[in-house]
Amino acid sequence: MPLQVGIVGLPNAGKTALFNALTHAGAEVTAYASVTDKPNVGVATIPDDRLDRLAALIGSRKVTPAAIRVVDVPGKGGALVGGLRQSDALLAVAGGFSHEADPERDLEAIRLELLVADRDHVERRLERVRNEAKSGDPAKRKEVSTLEELLALLEEGKPLSDWPDELPGELEPLTTKPFLPIVNGLGGIDCELEMELAELSPEEAAEFRDGPSALDEVVRQLKDALGLISFFTVGDTEARAWTLRHGETALDAAESIHTDIARGFIRCEVIRWDDLLDAGSHAEAARRGLQRLEGKAYVVEDGDVLNVRFNV
Repeated sequence: MPLQVGIVGLPNAGKTALFNALTHAGAEVTAYASVTDKPNVGVATIPDDRLDRLAALIGSRKVTPAAIRVVDVPGKGGALVGGLRQSDALLAVAGGFSHEADPERDLEAIRLELLVADRDHVERRLERVRNEAKSGDPAKRKEVSTLEELLALLEEGKPLSDWPDELPGELEPLTTKPFLPIVNGLGGIDCELEMELAELSPEEAAEFRDGPSALDEVVRQLKDALGLISFFTVGDTEARAWTLRHGETALDAAESIHTDIARGFIRCEVIRWDDLLDAGSHAEAARRGLQRLEGKAYVVEDGDVLNVRFNV
């Protein structure tokens, strides 16, 4: 399942404009969202010029960049932001164009909203577990004690990221997720402009910018916050970038490609992306001794080009 980022913010801050800029999804931008509105869901690609260079070298007919799933939930309130509990990180949009704008105040209001949503979430879980603990189950009694301490922490105005121990596995907290502030205004990103530029070709959009796209920096910050690396699979048919977390293995990489590949994993041929470019081909890289054979436990590094051998 691809990594997911959720977009949060106060009404009219520019959330959906940012969503459209990242995903090119063309979702309707409205002044007021209804609780009956469905979330906007799209995919943001991760720019990586290494992939384009590898594809050009091999002559790949298709180029597929790595991607992150993006969810923009309409409106506000605990029930709505609760729809973001499956997200791996949160982009918090604060308006910054009007004279009355105060991005820091708005970001603090968003943090408070997330904290209140987590408090309600823990309260509901505590009520349920208290009833289950009446059976005498020691594990449930222990969880009741933990949830009571977590509730006290939240009522003090502290996020669950301050909890020093492991959280109960059944919780899906919001206040432990990476929180990336995005100011839609001066000194930040013009989300509406970026949304409009997303409808143009990359070449046309570049003519309207003074430098690189601000969205590329947003995606880079997401990668850093999530601890992501990229690896590549390159062939005549397709050159593709994939993401893993730092410390994940060749077996994890195989599973991200396809579960059958992971199940039948034999070995993994590994070449550094720049070594492959220097060599000019897989065969020449192997002749120079730049290709290695690795097993399931090999920790994949950013920029590795992998060819997984498997048999199902």
